[in-house]
Amino acid sequence: MSLPRHADCFSVRVTYARQRLGLRGEDIACFELEQLGYVLLERRYRSRFGEIDVVAQDGTTVAFVEVKTKTDGRFGDPVEMVDERKRRRLVSMAEEYVSGHALHSTPCRFDVV
Repeated sequence: MSLPRHADCFSVRVTYARQRLGLRGEDIACFELEQLGYVLLERRYRSRFGEIDVVAQDGTTVAFVEVKTKTDGRFGDPVEMVDERKRRRLVSMAEEYVSGHALHSTPCRFDVV
C-alpha cells in the first residue's frame, strides 16, 4: 500500500516547524549567553561531522554549546537529550574547529542548554 502524495507535504511541514523551533531556541540561548557575558563566535558551525549550534567565548575558554529546545511542558536536564553518538560527533566537530582556528592551547568545554 502506498501513501497518498500529500503525506510528503505533512513531513515537510513537521520538519520545517521543528527547524523553526530549533532556531528560536538558539536565538533565546544566544541572547542568554550574551547576557552572561559570553562572546558569540559562531552560530550553526558546519563541519564534515555535523553542526555545532553555538561556539562562544566565556572569558578565556571556548564553549561549544548544544541547544536543546523542548515543546512539551516537562522539565528535565538537556544533557539527558544528548546521547553517546551525538557526544562523539560533538567532540569530532570541536576538534575540527580548534584545529581550523589555531586554538590548540585554548581551554575548551561543552555546554548543553
